[in-house]
Order: sequence, then structure tokens, then C-alpha cells
Amino acid sequence: MAEIHDDLNESRGKDYRTEAEYITEVVRSRFPGARSLLDIGCGAGGHLVHFAEFFDTVGGIELSEDMLAVARGKLPGAGLHQGDMRGFDLGREYDAVVCLFGSVGHTHDEDELRQTLRCFGRHLSAGGVVVVEPWWFLEKSVDGFISGDVVRSGRSTIARMSHTARSGHRSTMDVHFLVADPETGVRHFAETYTHTLFSRAQYEAAFAAAGFDADYIEDVQGGRGLFVAVAAEERP
Repeated sequence: MAEIHDDLNESRGKDYRTEAEYITEVVRSRFPGARSLLDIGCGAGGHLVHFAEFFDTVGGIELSEDMLAVARGKLPGAGLHQGDMRGFDLGREYDAVVCLFGSVGHTHDEDELRQTLRCFGRHLSAGGVVVVEPWWFLEKSVDGFISGDVVRSGRSTIARMSHTARSGHRSTMDVHFLVADPETGVRHFAETYTHTLFSRAQYEAAFAAAGFDADYIEDVQGGRGLFVAVAAEERP
């Protein structure tokens, strides 16, 4: 599914370019001279191809090698690395570190969330900006949520249906795809995603524990909002 990931999301209404432009504005409103950006959980490069237009240097971290292979085809000159957001070391800093699409919700508990945000901070230059799109807050999550779409992507027709179930502080989303094209006929894929449902207060506490004073921008990114924080001008 990696090769059709971004096309499918765009066909369902996700505007990667507009989101990248907006996040660039958020970064530059706090660090006007920002020239480098690291996209953590960059997936198939949907946002990163546009960030590359706005920043001199871009890099990406992604756990899935399949997704990375697609991203590398789009961004042959970018520094793209296989890694886990909870603990990686690129040996360099960036003016902006972003983590979008609710990817940070894949952390399992508050300890891992704090560990992840500290790792982000170690890759920020002095005065750099971190932007995190959370997964749905615990207080806003919906048990039994169903989503379904049928879209065209090039010569393919794709049907996507998902069901999300909540159990305590976890949400499990089962997604099924039917992909039909003239050459291969109809294929079926299924994926399961598990996220932790942190409350807004838990996110704010994790940012504080990681040394950030984070602001929360409501009602953007499809309703999940954005946390934005600036690194200290001087390292301790």
C-alpha cells in the first residue's frame, strides 16, 4: 500500500501542500530564519516534498522501509532514515522538527511520549521550533467510528473502509482496502493501527517534562490541532 498511500489520502481530501504551507508559516512566525526541517514519521513523503520547496535542507525519519522507499523516489537528495521516533540519533540539529498525521499517538504510554519529545528536542537547534499533531485526545475520541471512501487514483479504483474501536486508553483502527486496476484486477489489503488516547493535559505535561512550554492551536489539521513549542535560545 505504500505506493498509493499519499494518492489515496489526497483523493480523500487531504491537502498536503496547504498543510505544509501552513506549518511553514507557524514555524517562521516563531523562527523567521528557519532553513532546515526534519519530518518525523514522514511516511511516503507527502508533506516532505512540499517542505523541500520552503526549506534549504529537509530530512525524514520513518519506521516503515516500504514507505521510505516511496519517499526516496520522490526526494532523492533528502536525508531519509529508517528509525523509531522514540529513540534515534542523526548527529545533527534542525531549525524545525515536525511530527504530523497523529503519528506521535503510536507511543505506548506517558513515559514513551516524554522520551519521544526529548528525542525531538535533541535534534532542535537553539531557538528551533517543534510542531506536533497529536492523535485524537482521549476526551474527543469516538468508539465505533466508521469511515468509508471510494476514489480514483490514476488507473486504479480504491475502496477504503475503516472501523475504530476504543478500549481504555487505546484506539484500534482496522482498515480494509480493495484496489482494482486493468492489469492486476482486484486486490485486497488490510492494516491495523493502534494509538494511545492521551488527554490534552497529558500531552501538555509531557511537553513540560521534555523542557518545552507548548502552545496548542485548536481546530486545525482536521480537528486534531497542533502543539507548537520553541527550544531555548541557549543549551543548558
